[in-house]
Amino acid sequence: MTTRTIRARDRPVFGVDVHSGDVRGDDPSYALVILDPVDEDDPEAPDADGPMARVTRDVVSFRKLCRLIDDREPLYVATDNAYELAANKNELVGFLRSLPDGTRLVQVTGAERPEPLSRVASRHGIPYGKKPMKEAEASARLAAANVGHEVTAFTDETRVKVSRGRSTGKGGWSQDRYTRRIHGNVRKRTRQVQSKLKEANLDFERDVTEKYGGYANATFAVEARPEDIPVSNSRAGDVRVEVERERRDGIEYEPLVRRRDRVIVGIDPGTTTAAAVVGLDGTVHALYSSRTADTAEVTEWIIEQGRPIIVAADVEPMPETVEKFRRSFDAAGWRPTTDLPVDEKLHRTREAGYDNDHERDALAAALYAYDDHEDQFDRIAAKTPPRLDREAVIAGVVAGGASVESVIADLSEDDGGSGGDGGDDADESDPTEPERTEEEETIRRLRERVDRLESHAESLEDDLSERDERIAELEGELEEAKREERIEARSRRAVSRLERETDRLERERDEAREAVEELEGKVETLKELWRLDHSNFDDVAADRGLVSVKAVEQFTLDALEAADEAYGLVAGDVVYLRDASGAGRRTAERLAETDPRAVIRDGNLSDVADQVLFDHGVPVVPADAVPVREVDELAVADEAKLEATVDDWERRAERRRKAEKQEHLDRIISEHRAGRTLPETEE
Repeated sequence: MTTRTIRARDRPVFGVDVHSGDVRGDDPSYALVILDPVDEDDPEAPDADGPMARVTRDVVSFRKLCRLIDDREPLYVATDNAYELAANKNELVGFLRSLPDGTRLVQVTGAERPEPLSRVASRHGIPYGKKPMKEAEASARLAAANVGHEVTAFTDETRVKVSRGRSTGKGGWSQDRYTRRIHGNVRKRTRQVQSKLKEANLDFERDVTEKYGGYANATFAVEARPEDIPVSNSRAGDVRVEVERERRDGIEYEPLVRRRDRVIVGIDPGTTTAAAVVGLDGTVHALYSSRTADTAEVTEWIIEQGRPIIVAADVEPMPETVEKFRRSFDAAGWRPTTDLPVDEKLHRTREAGYDNDHERDALAAALYAYDDHEDQFDRIAAKTPPRLDREAVIAGVVAGGASVESVIADLSEDDGGSGGDGGDDADESDPTEPERTEEEETIRRLRERVDRLESHAESLEDDLSERDERIAELEGELEEAKREERIEARSRRAVSRLERETDRLERERDEAREAVEELEGKVETLKELWRLDHSNFDDVAADRGLVSVKAVEQFTLDALEAADEAYGLVAGDVVYLRDASGAGRRTAERLAETDPRAVIRDGNLSDVADQVLFDHGVPVVPADAVPVREVDELAVADEAKLEATVDDWERRAERRRKAEKQEHLDRIISEHRAGRTLPETEE
């Protein structure tokens, strides 16, 4: 973090970390560190932590933290995890909405997959401690150095709505004039807002709802943040102005600055060119694929992502297109000893998201290149002094082919430090010594070069020894893995055989159970029928038992046909209609054609159906008079009750026939009399 970084700001930076309690519980407290910019030229600035910022430390409640944010309007509210300020996504969106214009919530440890705060602080030379106050201060200083990602739930588009500030009322003698005035003021305020947006050179779209006398409301979709818009929330008289940012679909993380970090690039050339960018810590930064992009476009995209030190391919030998990219970036090349198998690429990229196989291949190449250099990166980092840029040293060693010591010496000289052999002090001549000849100067330079080369050779020998040890270790692990794989393969074959046998036995068991259940059902049915047939021993002794009944679900043609197909409807059957309502003439005639002995009905017959069955002499008796007992699809009724009920129906039918005959005779007589009196009337 440089002096210039802080001095350029005129707003404080807040660092926050949970001090005690839980954000999902009640009343958590927060460690708060405020970095206030100070003038480094003012030697009497009180409580200044060096020339960069005045530091204020405190422990506050969440409510007090929000009040301080509203009062101070900091540039950043920094934390190592955004969900330390909200229990869930909805609360986080609410917190982001409550921030003042221009205040941003920053997660300094990364985006969706944050790193440990200690690692980020160490990488950027920021003091770190495990106590909450130390973590809050580290977060504040990292954010002040533009490290981290802004947490946002809103787009860069803002909606400005101008609308009525009061109701137009329910009516009255001056209602029209009152309404015109309100709508006219809304239109006037809309024009003022539009004029301010144009003066600020902001792009916007306007949507207006016109009403009597002017506008009911107007909405401006402005391509800018609220702090960049010269309009704020207000309400004055008849008009109200609301400024609100448009919501995103979810929570997003945007880097505060685009860094040109050293990166590893994997490229998959072909009809579709794909590229993947991986950081020196193995983090996947970005993926790219296109069917139409040329080499220049791909190169431009890679430059936007960082500075490549390794360009990798997933096949052997390296394709010419990938080699051209490597030469253009002056980077080291990486390729596998043999073409990477698809299953290994799928396994290595299983935790990353990609859109197609080309991006997968490019990403696999970059990740395998990182795996191959990871130990080397760690060794270089261990040898790099804290004051130097670790990635710059790695780039000098890997891409430049120099030794760690020589790169460190060169960087130290460039920084003007005294740690290298080639500093300014070494170049200064001692006035008491005689001036060196050109030959002596050449010898001195050659000796220095020899020293550097010997140091580089020793470093390479150490690397070679470590690599040999690593190869031997990996070969041992490979043999052990192969042995375990053979054992596991035999186990899998045995397990598969046993599983097939188990499946066969389970199928036989299930089939046997189904057969048993079917037989048990038949036995229960037979038992029930026997109990029904012998429930009244006196009836059996008197040769009066039960009569079989054929049940029909509903008095319709379809139901009659279904019953006929199921168990046949023949003359002399006793038919039971579970629902006798709704039948017409055709349905009744279809039933009468079977010449049943009797029909037991549940419900009322229609007059038409009743008349058809009566005309055919089919007895129809109610189910209340002859109860039907059912077992599954079988049904029986009491023979004696059926006979008694049918006899009763016959008696009533006889009376009905006589009544109908008498009625018919009376009608004939009446018609005859009417025919005789008609001529007299005409005369």
